[in-house]
Amino acid sequence: MSGPEQSGAAWLPFTRPAIDEETIAAVAAVLRSGWLASGPKVAQFEAALSQYLGGRPVRSQTSATAGLEMALLACGIGKGDEVITPALSFVATANVIVRVGARPVFVDVGLASRNIDLEQAEAAITPRTRAILPVHFAGLPLDMERLYAIAARHRLRVIEDAAHAIGSLWAGKRIGSFGDLVCFSFHPNKNITTIEGGAISGGSAEELRAIELHRWHGQVKRAADDFDTLLAGGKCNLSDVAAAVGLGQLEHLEEFNARRRTLVARYFELWAEEPPLRLPQRGDAGHSWHVFTPLLPLGTLSITRGEFIEAMRARGIGVGVHYPAIHLFSAYRALGYRDGQFPNAERIGRETVTLPLFPAMTLADVERVVAAVNAVVRGART
Repeated sequence: MSGPEQSGAAWLPFTRPAIDEETIAAVAAVLRSGWLASGPKVAQFEAALSQYLGGRPVRSQTSATAGLEMALLACGIGKGDEVITPALSFVATANVIVRVGARPVFVDVGLASRNIDLEQAEAAITPRTRAILPVHFAGLPLDMERLYAIAARHRLRVIEDAAHAIGSLWAGKRIGSFGDLVCFSFHPNKNITTIEGGAISGGSAEELRAIELHRWHGQVKRAADDFDTLLAGGKCNLSDVAAAVGLGQLEHLEEFNARRRTLVARYFELWAEEPPLRLPQRGDAGHSWHVFTPLLPLGTLSITRGEFIEAMRARGIGVGVHYPAIHLFSAYRALGYRDGQFPNAERIGRETVTLPLFPAMTLADVERVVAAVNAVVRGART
C-alpha cells in the first residue's frame, strides 16, 4: 500500500494536538505530587472553564459521551421518552439516548451547515418528546435564538452537543456561556484536549448534584467513616493529570481557534473559483473550525472515497471521515430506520472527507493539501 514513506513527503495528518513544554512540565509536577485522580487540578480546571464561560457552573467528565449521558439522566430522561437529534454526527450523540432507555428521533441536516434542520426538528415533536439534542457541527453554531424558541414553545429541554464547539460564538456570546445543558469534548482531536475528557456547562443546583452522583458511583460521604450510595452511578471523574493538560490548553484556546480560522480562510481562498469539492458552510468569525469537511463529487469521479484517501496518503497527507450517517448503522436500522429517510445526512455520509486542519499547520501545508486534492480529483474526472 502506498504511504508517506514511499511519497518522500513529510507526513501531514488530518489533525494533531499541540502540547507545549509548560504543559508537559505541569503534568510531570502532578505525577510527582502523588495525587493523580480527581483533586486540586480538576477543581482548578473546572473553575477556569467556568470563568471562560462567564461564570456558569461546570462539571468535568472523562468524555463528552459521558457528559451527554449524565445530562440526559440529570434531566430525568429515560424509558418511553423521545429525544430529537440529527442523523449526522459521531454515533455517540445517538448512543447516549439509547443508553438511558429513550428513543432517538432523527431528523436531517443542512447540506452545507451539517447542523440539524430546525424546521424538521419542530415537525418531529410528539407528546413523548422530552428534549432536543443538537450538534454544533465542526464548531458552526446553530441558530440559537430559533432553537431555544422551539424548546420554549414545546417545553423541551435542550442538551447541546458542543463537542466541536469550544470557543465558538453565537451573537458574540460563547457557546456554553448561556442556554440549557451544554457538553464539550476534550478528546485529542478537538480544539483543546485533556487527553480524554469532557465537561458540562449549566444546570440547576439539583441537576449539578445529579451529575456529580452519576459521575462518582452515586456515592456521598458524610464523614470520614460514613458513606451512602444514593443511586447506581458510574465512574466518569476526570484525573488531575488530564486537568493539568486542560489548564495548559485552555490558555491557548483563542490562539488555536484564530489559527484554525486563518488556515480555513486559505482553503477558501485557494478554492474561490471552481472548487473540485463541495465546500462546507463558511460561517463567520464565531466558527471555531474543529474540522474542515468538504464533499467529494463521487458521481463525477472514477474512484471511490477509499481510493481518494489512499491517493492522498500516497502523497503524505492524512484524510479522515466525519461522519457516516447514524441511522444507517446496524444498531439503528434495528430501531426501524432505513435508507432514504434523511438524504442530506446520507449524502454527506457517503461523500465527506476530513482534510488536515490543526494549529501547527502552515499556510504552505494548506497549499500542499489543495494541490494534492486538485491533482487527485481532476485526474479521476469521468
